[in-house]
Amino acid sequence: MSAAEPFDAVDVIRTKRDRGRLNDAQIDWVVDAYTRGVVAEEQMSALTMAILLNGMERAEIARWTAAMIASGERMDFSALSRPTSDKHSTGGVGDKITLPLAPLVAVFGVAVPQLSGRGLGHTGGTLDKLESIPGWRAALSNDEMLAQLEDVGAVICQAGSGLAPADRKLYALRDVTGTVEAIPLIASSIMSKKIAEGTGALVLDVKVGSGAFMKDQAQATELARTMVELGTDAGVRTVALLTDMSTPLGLTAGNALEVRESVEVLAGGGPPDVVELTVVLAREMLEAAGVTGVDPADALRDGRAMDVWRRMIAAQGGDADAELPVAREREVVLAPADGVLVGLDALAVGVAAWRLGAGRARKEDPVQAGAGVELHAKPGALVRAGEPLMTLHTDTPDRIARAREALEGAVVVAPDGSAPATGPLVLDRIAAD
Repeated sequence: MSAAEPFDAVDVIRTKRDRGRLNDAQIDWVVDAYTRGVVAEEQMSALTMAILLNGMERAEIARWTAAMIASGERMDFSALSRPTSDKHSTGGVGDKITLPLAPLVAVFGVAVPQLSGRGLGHTGGTLDKLESIPGWRAALSNDEMLAQLEDVGAVICQAGSGLAPADRKLYALRDVTGTVEAIPLIASSIMSKKIAEGTGALVLDVKVGSGAFMKDQAQATELARTMVELGTDAGVRTVALLTDMSTPLGLTAGNALEVRESVEVLAGGGPPDVVELTVVLAREMLEAAGVTGVDPADALRDGRAMDVWRRMIAAQGGDADAELPVAREREVVLAPADGVLVGLDALAVGVAAWRLGAGRARKEDPVQAGAGVELHAKPGALVRAGEPLMTLHTDTPDRIARAREALEGAVVVAPDGSAPATGPLVLDRIAAD
């Protein structure tokens, strides 16, 4: 141990290895020292593995989250004339809900500071989707963000590098050391950024199913409860919904394809599941911000949400009337048999969209704006052999074979006539005790 450092990393690792409880001072030091480079990558790797295997108590997770927040700046929205409410999704396939949701909530006088990310692997990124709109920019200064929240009421932009820098470093480490699944670390990663962002209320959309990060409902429930506790302990009104991600949301997975579908929702149409989840989350966000007695569905029907969308896109340099990019190549996947479509695996569709160019394998990879998968039927629909089931979009035709490989076994058609009862979209709601 250096004379200047109050702890030794090996002692901290041993404590958690031996199923002990880290005290506040140990947690504050190890997060700060890792951010400064005093704790080595291999030492933090050992600690995160010990956390994965042995867990953390509620007080430990809260202190770890606070230490991550303390590694950077905190935003302050107290000068706004509106209350703030935000949403975070743990990610899925076809999850374009942020796009119609932010302007919809802003209609009712609530500011939505939506700091979003880019896609990695089979889950799409909100910023990648919006960057398919000509001229739109993701990077805003804090002053620009505050001005837009006051004027328009909604902003979707990238988080500044000053928010929870410890998380950025730790996330990259977890990604290459097999510790991404540690629930205390997932929860603190998400919540450190959301609490540092300064929102007054937060609604968490925790996805469950094949296309989600969490495949198991019990694990997803534990994650949701942990995040609700962290938000509540930090003074943020927090609620979580567990929502189904066994089938893709809506009829598109891909960047410009999802923007087009989001605009349909804002125009009063769009797929029923996207509309339903958008409205459910809007109600939760408004209630958490203290706004009651309004029906957000009305603002989709009468054009008010579309008006805010157009102003939000224009404020960030985008042209809401511009033609969206279209992929150069298309290939249609046909239904294999007559019957009822009873299965359409979300993960397979997400991997196919990724292989077509809609996603990236590494953070620095480019994405194709027009690439992705367009669905022509969802589970419960009657299909005929040889009819179009989905269309694959890409600029690079040599990607199509691997996308088709991803879809092998993803489609299940039952020969018989009655459509299966589709399960609920919202599986559970978790709020503070």
